[in-house]
Amino acid sequence: MIQIAPQMRILVAVEVIDLRRGIDGLLEHYHFLGYTQPVGEHLKYQVYGAGRVVACLAWSSAPRHLGPRDRFIGWRAKARRRNIRFIAYNTRFLIPPWIQVPHPASHILGRMPLVLSRDWEQIYGHSIYFLETFIDPSRSRGTCYRAANWIPLGLTTGRGKDSQSKKPNRSIKEVWGYPVWKRFRELLSDIG
Repeated sequence: MIQIAPQMRILVAVEVIDLRRGIDGLLEHYHFLGYTQPVGEHLKYQVYGAGRVVACLAWSSAPRHLGPRDRFIGWRAKARRRNIRFIAYNTRFLIPPWIQVPHPASHILGRMPLVLSRDWEQIYGHSIYFLETFIDPSRSRGTCYRAANWIPLGLTTGRGKDSQSKKPNRSIKEVWGYPVWKRFRELLSDIG
């Protein structure tokens, strides 16, 4: 049985890493992007199986402007400014290298939406209606997200939020989304 719980337990690792940093240390040591402290609302999870950490996930506030997501939702600028807080962004997902269980990623991703929305509401006072993540197509095909019913939304422009030109200044990523609520478009487009 896999348990998904916010970071509140002491981490026992197989390899020597900075255990004082817990999930942050695992992500820094094993995730290809390393770890950076999120700004704004965020939650980090350690997933346990048979008493061992089998995965780490980090979620944070969504980027303000993201073309493929914004077109998929169909919201206007005023609604986006008001309701962006109802979207969570999966910044990191790690299955440690010592885990040899087949297909844990899609199973975990399939269970996360309801757990995350419930916890986000408990901690930040509001639900999450939609989830999103980026996938680097040069490293991954997004198979685990597809298997967990996430939807490919399109490609980024390859420009960061501070770009002053129309030219890409970073790698182009695929944007994937997951509607947590069936009425997500109606809820996110509300400017009430």
